[in-house]
Amino acid sequence: MLPNLITKTITLEDGREITIETGALAKQADGSVVVRMGKAVLLATVVSKKEALEGVDFLPLSVDYQEKFAASGKIPGGFLKREGRLSDYEILISRLVDRAIRPIFPDDYHADTQVAITLMSSDENVLPDALAGLAASAALAVSDIPFNGPISEVRVAKIDGKLCINPSPSELEKATMEFIVAGSVDYILMVEGEASEISEDEMVEALQFAHEEIIRHCQAQIELTKAVGKELKREYSHEKSDLALYEKMNAELYDKLYEVVSRQIPNKSERSTLVKEIKDQFVESLGEDHEFESSLIGSYFHKIHKEAARNLTLNEKKRLDGRNLDEIRPIWSVVDYLPSAHGSAIFTRGETQSITTCTLGTKMDEQMVDGAVLSGYNKFFLHYNFPGFSTGEVKPNRGPGRREVGHGNLAMRALKKVLPSETENPYTIRIVSDILESNGSSSMATVCAGSLALMDAGVQISAPVTGIAMGMISDSKTGKYSILSDILGDEDHLGDMDFKVTGTEKGITACQMDLKVEGLDYNVLKEALYQAKEGRLHILKEISKTLAAPKPDLKPHTPRSFVMFIPKELIGAVIGPGGKVIQEIQKDTNTTIVIEEIDNQGKINVFSANQDNMDAALKRIKAIVAQPEIGEVYTGKVKNIQPFGAFVEFMPGKDGLLHISEIKWERLESMDGVLEPGEEIMVKLIDIDKKTGKFKLSRKALLPKPEKQEPKS
Repeated sequence: MLPNLITKTITLEDGREITIETGALAKQADGSVVVRMGKAVLLATVVSKKEALEGVDFLPLSVDYQEKFAASGKIPGGFLKREGRLSDYEILISRLVDRAIRPIFPDDYHADTQVAITLMSSDENVLPDALAGLAASAALAVSDIPFNGPISEVRVAKIDGKLCINPSPSELEKATMEFIVAGSVDYILMVEGEASEISEDEMVEALQFAHEEIIRHCQAQIELTKAVGKELKREYSHEKSDLALYEKMNAELYDKLYEVVSRQIPNKSERSTLVKEIKDQFVESLGEDHEFESSLIGSYFHKIHKEAARNLTLNEKKRLDGRNLDEIRPIWSVVDYLPSAHGSAIFTRGETQSITTCTLGTKMDEQMVDGAVLSGYNKFFLHYNFPGFSTGEVKPNRGPGRREVGHGNLAMRALKKVLPSETENPYTIRIVSDILESNGSSSMATVCAGSLALMDAGVQISAPVTGIAMGMISDSKTGKYSILSDILGDEDHLGDMDFKVTGTEKGITACQMDLKVEGLDYNVLKEALYQAKEGRLHILKEISKTLAAPKPDLKPHTPRSFVMFIPKELIGAVIGPGGKVIQEIQKDTNTTIVIEEIDNQGKINVFSANQDNMDAALKRIKAIVAQPEIGEVYTGKVKNIQPFGAFVEFMPGKDGLLHISEIKWERLESMDGVLEPGEEIMVKLIDIDKKTGKFKLSRKALLPKPEKQEPKS
């Protein structure tokens, strides 16, 4: 029994239990808990500095989720044999937690804060990502760190038409929707997931169902906080203030900023230049010897600018670039832009642009997943790149960051729902989106460009997918709100909601929502979803002008695929000793051949960009796997000669005896000079010994039988 242990238990509807323990482990952290469900064990710790660094006006929060290989009885691969940098999977879970807890720290709390969540023990029936948010929140709940929680995260899925919470991996395979939902006692904070073309009403129903469970998790944490005596949080003062400066700036600048945002200038750079001029003029008016702090001037200016832009939308229903609230920016797109790619597309919406490629590879191009818990292979993956020039910035290229990983994952989930099944699609598919311009929702541009690139490549997707980013500006005091379609980057920063929705004409395939304010009425959420649907269908109409359906065939330079099945026992014959046979076929025919055992039979997949090469490879494979049939005629090669006949290879790897009596109708006294090794002859298979399986061949059966001569009188 661990000493000083305080425990709270949450019982799910189906009787499974989640326990939260604190008081025994990692006690030098500001807060630490152990969360258990089945055999899954997560340790969550949180540490926050007492003071903020000078000049920091934001929350420097880092969230790291990591899975120990020992948790599932594995040793890491690679040379070092130790856990390394976080995998994409771990980064995605870290982002889920970060997006849920970041908004509910106090706005004026700016101390360095680190949350670490570690999977210490795994359970094949428990998905740990649905417990990570609960663990992080519980660690904060038992600390003295200021935190407007608690919160929790759950996975909600619909399986066999019924909603359920935190299903097992095997159950999740049958789900028609699955979302990770985060929330507090009062409201939803974050949503991310995918679905099989569900309706807007189905999604709202799922979120309400998830929130009911989240409330129970939060209540358990409130009780835990009381049990450890951490109701009072630490005092802090991380923001300087100068009321006189703020009042001076607000009086002098608000009307000027409101006038600029009221011009509704479409170009982002022009808007930024005019706003900067107002700030520069104000600073200049203060003189060189002013005593105001520059950091406060910048902070207050941003606050006043934000208020002016928000009021423009709330009071006049106008937007920064002059559009109506539900209006989509101008769209243009092209396909087949890159002639050597298997599929390519450019999608441009306003000042956001993606150039996307689709590449079709073989099974050998599959992405290997070797994690502590998850392992296997991916046949479809999407990579998203966001270079500095897309926003006119100088930024070193140090590989994809967490944002790129997250945006790519959302687009991947949106598109994978419409891919053909594995039996219909033998290819490994890689989509790459390079953002060339960005002013709001480049991930949704990736979805649209990805759909076009897939269709341009000839991948027979069930329907094109489009995506849209929705925003909201609201005022809790007056109850006013405005829902914005296809938000700009500025509207994302100024608004209270970023809600990305993707789908086909039939329904939603993926979504991602982040709220920055407390509370979102479900009626408002439903309104946003239906406004998003109108926007998605508008975008679908626009890209359909470029390409409405998949091209009927692959590009000429795309590898063709042919699939054939053979008896399991013949797999070795095709591969050959040490892979010699299959390697020779691939080398001689310039093809790629993949063999695997599926459903107790051999599956052979041949890839080639040239039909003649494909035919040559198939001919050789068929010759190897063909079954000898009595009565069939074969072209054979003499392998060696014996006094009693010759052994002839009549099929690859199959020799038969051509007895001396079966060579000619005439009687042969010996084999001298009759046949030569390497000589090709036509033979007929006349028998297969039932006991030994040996083959008996005849050459004379193919020769005309001499007429019987009458005896001389």
